[in-house]
Amino acid sequence: MQVITVANNKGGVGKTMQCYQLICHLANKGHKVLAIDLDSQANLSTTLGVQIARTLIPEWLIGDVSIEDVVVPAEGKGKYVKNISLIPSSRHLANFSKLLIMSEGEIRKNAGRKERLMRLRLQQAQDLDFDYVVIDTPPMLGDELIMSLVASDRVLIPTQAQDYSIDGLEELMDTFEIIKETENPKLEFSIIPSMVNLRRKIERQRLEELSQSFNITPPIRNLVQMQESISVGRPICKMGKKSKGHQDYEELWRSLNL
Repeated sequence: MQVITVANNKGGVGKTMQCYQLICHLANKGHKVLAIDLDSQANLSTTLGVQIARTLIPEWLIGDVSIEDVVVPAEGKGKYVKNISLIPSSRHLANFSKLLIMSEGEIRKNAGRKERLMRLRLQQAQDLDFDYVVIDTPPMLGDELIMSLVASDRVLIPTQAQDYSIDGLEELMDTFEIIKETENPKLEFSIIPSMVNLRRKIERQRLEELSQSFNITPPIRNLVQMQESISVGRPICKMGKKSKGHQDYEELWRSLNL
């Protein structure tokens, strides 16, 4: 079971879009995928056809309920959807950090440190036979993101080819290196230039700067069909092969061996 986190501490960079496309791509290839929505905005949950009044993610991570109590099937058209299960989010997840403080004693006894909770719960879920776990995280450096990094094999970092987005990578990469040194030495990362307008000279320059500092993937262009994909619930992998979006994502997945 490979665990992949999609993360960025800046909003508006196409994080949930990339998460949705990855989940559907893997499911369309026949893999059994568990999606975990750790963002209290619950955009990934809604896109996968699930809306709930209150998430049980905190109770699951703390150990009060089992994974079978929190996993639901994704909803949507297409045979690939049957391969997708989801642990959905809701606005109540915004209180997650407070709940962790209230359960500090129990967490210390069961996991040692709160950062290890996600890894522990996913290890306990090995018998559910998921090929991939894909985690969508909130746009901030909080407990949800730290737990996900500790539990993951790989982190995908969508970023725009713009100054503020590139500047925000520094803090995230510092956190990544700390996690790698202290908790998860096998963790790998890939930076995905997202929502890119290759006609703009400034964005081409920023892409060049990114490539000098990091190993970056092929870019995903800012195309109208990307937003249409989310709004109609039809992933790019189910669009025609002549579609520019389909071509961009096929090149991306090849570069990531997914």
